[in-house]
Amino acid sequence: MKETALIINDIALAVTDSQDEAFSVARSRLKKAGLSLSNARFSIYRRSVDARKKKDIRLVYSVVAVGNFSVIDAAKMKELHIALLRDENISYAFGNEKLSHPPVVVGAGPCGLFCALLLAKNGYAPIVLERGASVEERVASVARFHEKQTLDLETNVQFGAGGAGTFSDGKLITRLNDPHTAYILKTLLEMGADPDILTKAKPHVGTDVLRTVTENLIRAIEENGGRVLFHTKFLEAIERNGVVTAVKTSGGEIAAGALILAIGHSARDTYEALLSSPLSIEAKPFSVGMRIEHLTENIDRAMYGDFAGHPALGHAEYSLSHNTKVRGVYTFCMCPGGTVVAAASEHGGVVVNGMSERARDGKNSNSAVVCSVFKEDYGAKPQLAIDFQRSIERAAFVAGGSDYSAPFCTVGNFLGSAAEHRLGSVAPTYMAGKKLRFARPESYLPTFVTENIRSALFSFDKKIEGFAASDALLTGAETRTSAPIRILRNPETHLALGYKNLYPGGEGAGYAGGITSAALDGTYIAISLMEQYAPFH
Repeated sequence: MKETALIINDIALAVTDSQDEAFSVARSRLKKAGLSLSNARFSIYRRSVDARKKKDIRLVYSVVAVGNFSVIDAAKMKELHIALLRDENISYAFGNEKLSHPPVVVGAGPCGLFCALLLAKNGYAPIVLERGASVEERVASVARFHEKQTLDLETNVQFGAGGAGTFSDGKLITRLNDPHTAYILKTLLEMGADPDILTKAKPHVGTDVLRTVTENLIRAIEENGGRVLFHTKFLEAIERNGVVTAVKTSGGEIAAGALILAIGHSARDTYEALLSSPLSIEAKPFSVGMRIEHLTENIDRAMYGDFAGHPALGHAEYSLSHNTKVRGVYTFCMCPGGTVVAAASEHGGVVVNGMSERARDGKNSNSAVVCSVFKEDYGAKPQLAIDFQRSIERAAFVAGGSDYSAPFCTVGNFLGSAAEHRLGSVAPTYMAGKKLRFARPESYLPTFVTENIRSALFSFDKKIEGFAASDALLTGAETRTSAPIRILRNPETHLALGYKNLYPGGEGAGYAGGITSAALDGTYIAISLMEQYAPFH
């Protein structure tokens, strides 16, 4: 008899209970459902924290049971929160059309790397073009910027091996309810991520581990017949009647049997070049704001109460939203025990992001606090969307003193509850606290953004006590939450409108919002390409 995999959900236990207790509850429920347990094997599928009641924090498990379950009562299973486990293996077929040359992938972020990996493993010999440098060179370039404020326009926090995610918390959370997410997580595990990414409801890799994962992904692509060319900037696609035949790059022309554009959300010069191409590109909404920093221990205590510091919980994470009936304000990319990182990629602009290492052992926790920006706010045209983001970054540069110092203030200053500017218990982490200048957010952010964020902070403080503490810090500007444009494509084939072999994908094309969703998009693009074309080799 073929084995069946069942998932038993919503097993809520005390923080002090072990995972063996979760298996015991799973066995009990299966028995109540009338299912045989003689040969069942159990494993943890997912574990999350329910901190809604600080005096009764629960660990919530989903357990997988594999065995020969002969009789399954659907109604009883639903009642007991038992379901069949979805097939999480990816499947694909190969087309018959011949590629004239290997496919070219532009960008070595999650979308580009996962696309290239699947293509390489199946004989398509992809060529990956990355404008920036390798991981090792990139780390050195970012360190120089932090130490001397010498910005490399091609190799920085945004550009280079691994994309913007390399210098982040490495969060793998996605809102997509996609069974292929398991494939992405298992691949990251194979490349060096910690095994707990398979079971945590909010997994993260950590910037330090992501660097190794990225190097291993690139090595796997090359070992399977692909090539990765660093310091090679995409300039233009050469096409005729919707068929790309080659690409112009900073290193010369390269023949292409197909083109995958995984350019990332910060490649504004590439965006501007593409605006004059036949591609259909539209402006889209995005969000802008600041980074807020609190002491990690204060956030832990506010969310976990007496359980703060318990090893089973780790550091507290939050995701907050506030609707003003006109706009949304929300927290984004929360980094427990992390730092606010300098993320500029253009001269004369200040950009911030969040980053934390695997251990999340920094003194501060930070997150973006951002307000939604509608297309009507900037004129609803792609170039105007780019200009809007850029204008905020340039204003932040001036507000910070025009030397890449970041403008910052305390929450007390921002809300008007502090009479003067004075740092409290929270020390700033941007460039190790050495490059900051006091400035009110109104000096670089639009009024509608500051007014809505001010309102939201009071709301967030009701949800997490101390969120609007007067000594919490606000550092700007956070502008790279998502791409300001979208390259239109066929939702079934992933082909750009009007093209026969050009696939826009990932965050830069407006179809993803993080490492996992970008990697998923790259995987689906690879599958679409393979279903049209036969392997190159």
